[in-house]
Amino acid sequence: MQVIRDNDLSPASIEGCVATIGVYDGVHLGHQAVIKATQAEAERLGVPTAVVTFDRHPATVLRPENAPLLLTTLDQKLGLLEAAGVDCTFVVEFDEARSKEAAEDFVNDVLVERLRARAIVVGEDFHFGHQRRGNVAMLREVGLRHGFTVEGLGLLSSPAGAAEPVSSTAIRRVLAGGDVTAAAAMLGRSYELRGTVVLGDQRGRLLGFPTANIPVSTTMAVPADAVYAGWYIRPDGSRHPAAINLGRRPTFYEHADTSLLEAHLIDADADLYGEEARIEFVQLLRSEMRFESVDALVAQLTVDVDTTRGLLLGR
Repeated sequence: MQVIRDNDLSPASIEGCVATIGVYDGVHLGHQAVIKATQAEAERLGVPTAVVTFDRHPATVLRPENAPLLLTTLDQKLGLLEAAGVDCTFVVEFDEARSKEAAEDFVNDVLVERLRARAIVVGEDFHFGHQRRGNVAMLREVGLRHGFTVEGLGLLSSPAGAAEPVSSTAIRRVLAGGDVTAAAAMLGRSYELRGTVVLGDQRGRLLGFPTANIPVSTTMAVPADAVYAGWYIRPDGSRHPAAINLGRRPTFYEHADTSLLEAHLIDADADLYGEEARIEFVQLLRSEMRFESVDALVAQLTVDVDTTRGLLLGR
């Protein structure tokens, strides 16, 4: 997949494309439906596909005090778009100047001059540009002058049975409640967090359940404090079933300020310190709780590991 950066002043190497525009945080099933429609139109016209997205969530510039937590980093998002078969991604640097740019100026700069778009595919509720004045109707009006068509798609119903359509907001909401199964249903894959394994207090090893400790980013959406079954993915791509504790460890710390992600790799013993780990959340096992004794905690950890082994390995 070709990645064009906003600050790349060289002419775009795409001579016509079908483009879609959006934050694409999470690249969930709704996003994937728009991408498939974009690809279908591109195939009909015999041109490449392009996704126009942003280097950060626009809300971090427009209303930083209310900016949503992210479902994907920019690197994750680019990887998911490439896996979806997108030919080109144009990454817009969303700064103060861009936030004040008129919608039509944005279209002329990115879609007309840089990408030479022949068709645009977006969600029917899509808004962009200064004061959100850009929408499907405006795109169609500009398209008549510049020779591109516009298709607006309806929102995708949630496969998780929720009352609201698939959206990044809906996924954040179910994650906040610990429902990683519903999140996966809307994402089309398990929810994932990434981070560097750091040295912990070594208590897990003393208890017989050594863990990979991964600090939780304050910019990412994190599932509710709880215990989960999931997968630990190493840099070499190997996948290991893991019992995951996300929380403040109330048995040992009465007033911890931040949550810590701890993953116990089942039936594996490896030196993980310093490596970049990926954690996939598959199923909620139980809420985090305080135990009256270490023995009670160890007994519950044994149950958690056995349950995880059964869920993920069928044994």
